[in-house]
Amino acid sequence: MATVPHSLVWEIVRKNNSFLIKQFGNGNAKPASGKEVAVVLSTTKTKKQNKPASLHHKSVMRKESRKMAKAVKNQVGDNYYRPDLTKPALARLSAVYRSLQVAKSGVKKNRQAN
Repeated sequence: MATVPHSLVWEIVRKNNSFLIKQFGNGNAKPASGKEVAVVLSTTKTKKQNKPASLHHKSVMRKESRKMAKAVKNQVGDNYYRPDLTKPALARLSAVYRSLQVAKSGVKKNRQAN
């Protein structure tokens, strides 16, 4: 065999060699872009227990916090879903909504004595 540069050999075998360990990843995952500001309420459908693909119902909320809290309260408590989970769902909504808020950059203080 003629002499082949090591860089060319590496370019040929770098994606498939005997030491490479390939594992199943989350192939359907979408990369987070950081632009979408929404809260998703996911509930399970009782009649779809044997169909995992359509088991969950997802509600995407992009409104202000009071309207989202009202929607969560209506969907979880007043809709005969799980009224016992209303308070934890509202707490979780509050935490998620706070995490989505962008912190305002304040005025930098000059700590030097005048």
